[in-house]
This record gives sequence, C-alpha cells and structure tokens, in this order.
Amino acid sequence: MLAFLWLFLLAHERINAAAEAQKFSAMFAFGDSLIDHGNNNYLQYSLAKANYVPYGVDFDQGVPTGRFCNGRTIIDFLGELLGFPMLPPYTAATGKNILKGVNYASAAGGILDETGRNLGQRFSLTDQVASFRDTLNQIKAMMGGEEELNHYLANSLVVMVLGSNDYINNYLQPSFYTSSYIYNPQQYADLLIKLYTRQILELHSFGLKKFVLGGIGPLGCIPNQLATGLVQPGKCFSFANDIVGMFNMRLRSLVDQFNRDYNGSIFVYGNSFGAVMDVITNATKYGITVTDRACCGIGRNEGQITCLPLSVPCANRNQYVFWDAFHPTQIVNQILATRAYSGTPSDCYPINIQQMAKL
Repeated sequence: MLAFLWLFLLAHERINAAAEAQKFSAMFAFGDSLIDHGNNNYLQYSLAKANYVPYGVDFDQGVPTGRFCNGRTIIDFLGELLGFPMLPPYTAATGKNILKGVNYASAAGGILDETGRNLGQRFSLTDQVASFRDTLNQIKAMMGGEEELNHYLANSLVVMVLGSNDYINNYLQPSFYTSSYIYNPQQYADLLIKLYTRQILELHSFGLKKFVLGGIGPLGCIPNQLATGLVQPGKCFSFANDIVGMFNMRLRSLVDQFNRDYNGSIFVYGNSFGAVMDVITNATKYGITVTDRACCGIGRNEGQITCLPLSVPCANRNQYVFWDAFHPTQIVNQILATRAYSGTPSDCYPINIQQMAKL
C-alpha cells in the first residue's frame, strides 16, 4: 500500500511538471554507469556493458538498452519531468534530435582518465567533454546565428554525475591502482575536485550556464562493498562512506565558489548521498523492504558477482534499493530524480531543478 501511494505521488508530480512551461532549451548529461544510456554498447573492448537480459526488464518492452538498471535512469525521469524526450547516447545521436540534448555518460568512466581501465574501454570525463565539442559544432550548423546559439546554450541544463568510479574502480582497488598509496583520502578528494573543476569550467566556457553537479552516493552501502565481508550485518562500510563524504563536502563548497565567481550562471549540488541514505534508513516510507542486497547478482548480498546474462532477477523489484551490485533500482532512480527536481535545499542546493527552470 505504501509503495502504491508513493508511486501515485510520483505520477502526480510528473503530471504537474509536464503542465508547466519549462525554460530549458536542452539537457546534456555527463557521467558514469548510473546514467549511461548505452554509450558503452559501441565499445568493442569493454567489460562495462549492460546490453543483455535481464537489464532493462522493466524498460518499455523489456529490451536491454545499455542502461545499468532494471528500467529507467535518473536522467530518464528528469527528462520526463522537464518535458524532454529520452536523451540519445552520444554514440547514437544524429541529426536534429541532438537539439533536445545528448547523454555522454559512460560506464566505468571517471574524473581521472585512468579510472576504470581494469574494465577496458570507456569514455572518461575528458573524452565526454571532447564529445560535447563535436556535438556543439553540429548544433552551430543548425542555429540561425551566434545570438540564437548563445541563448540556446545559456538556457540548457547540464547534469553531471561523476566520481563513483574514481573510488570503486580506482582508489578502493589497490591491487589495480596506486592512487591509495600515493594520496591519503583528503588529498585524493582534492585531486578529483581540481580536475573536475577544470572540465566543468571548460563546459562553462562554451556558453553553458546551468549546472547540476550530483554528489557521490553512499558507496559503503552498495552490495559490492557489503559483499567484502568486512561489514557487520545491517551496517555499511564506514570507510568508503567517509572518504566519498570528503569529496561531496568539497563539491558542495565548489558550488558556492562557482556561484560567487560566475555571475549570470547557476550551479547546484545534488545531495545523492543524503537522498539514498534516507531511502535506506526509512525504507518502509517508500514501500521498500530490501536494502542490503541486490535484486540481481551472485554471492554474499548478491553483490560478489554482478548481474550476469540471462540471470533471473527478483520478482518484487520495487521493494529493492539495489538492482545489481552497484546500481539502484528504477524506483530509487525515480525517487532521486523527483527530489532533485522539486526537493528542499537538503536535496538540491541552493535551489532545485524546478526553480532553475523558472529562472
């Protein structure tokens, strides 16, 4: 009953949002597997793919698209709230459909270029920004002039969801990477923010002015980390949560700095960590009953090996926080998108996306 009520409220939110006149020209997404819409499908030498069943079991006709979820991503739900069609992945985006936006996100990609190399090919943030330059050249050719282009870019929404892989597929894997030997957690967070700042400002230099920067979620609570056996039942891996907290704190401060330094632009911090922890801690409020294991996976917490081809997932997917060893279910993505769109400053700081749209 609680799950039905929550879904009804989310549907009501979407209807109200669709009725409003939105001000964004387009939406451009940069990130990792949390929001990848299939860019990695086109990479020959990559282990970071979700183009097989049962991924996408709840997406339209149950067809896997490359989304690392049973259904839709946060970007899908945000697009729906903002009245946009589903964003095409950059690798399949052609013609005038790019004018409403493009998704550049890539599973295993990170802020650092070397992040995710243990999984083969992927598009790092550097690669994604370079891909946007290519899209921008195509958009310029479709615009009536510089004034129209500048207005279009200034009123486009940029959503960036990065950093998780820089920990899961870098810092927390000392057998593959040296970063944890070279940097203490504070130094590593500083390094990530320094490089992230450079890429954000490059996008800003193109004329983009409205940014949502998503924080890293509680990585210490995902099935992959719980499956290490280092965590007591009912607890999260506190070290992982503590170190991503250092990154999040710096990212939120960066938003304040950007808003001071770049008049006429707006930067927003999305508190993914707080929102996911609320879902885990107050699961029954959302009709969720399973918070510590994956819906599709193998081993301890169904998180030692992630969802394999032709695996049989759990039947009650709306009652799970996690779809596989690393990623949330569709219902959690919907909750996160709704909170980012219309939530309080504790969800989206200093304003939410709905307020951004009205600026």
